[in-house]
Amino acid sequence: MHGSGTGSEGRVTAGGGGYQEFLALERELAVFLRRARAQSGEMAREVHPELESSAYGLFVRLDDAGPQRATELAGYFGVGKATMSRQLRVLEDLGLVARDPDPADGRASLVRLTEEGRSRFRSVRDARRERYVRKLADWDRAEVAELARLLNHFNVRSEG
Repeated sequence: MHGSGTGSEGRVTAGGGGYQEFLALERELAVFLRRARAQSGEMAREVHPELESSAYGLFVRLDDAGPQRATELAGYFGVGKATMSRQLRVLEDLGLVARDPDPADGRASLVRLTEEGRSRFRSVRDARRERYVRKLADWDRAEVAELARLLNHFNVRSEG
């Protein structure tokens, strides 16, 4: 593929041309991210009407990974400690998360979902999952798995 910007195995090489696929990727990611932000806001408000869109990601992370230090959450999401503290304070005031002493370091605390927070989050998550199942009903399960695999690969490569 002369001039395509890829090596013999389809990998991108330095100095090559032919970046149409990257422009297409950028365009599709922009649409995807815009829609994802809007959906995150809808889902957060379904959990509790006073929540902002960033709260939904916190629920996902705490449900998946279990209790976390606020500094770990800030690092995971790439936000400052002050931003994370503010977001967690709102969730704590609403009774959706709680802080417990960290057994590894008594000076620190671990943030966890309360039963109320977990119940509300999972109800919204399950309803959203059913919407995805309906939207992708004509997809082969292998295609869905491949999309998830590729998005994971992209996210892992995009860290840091």
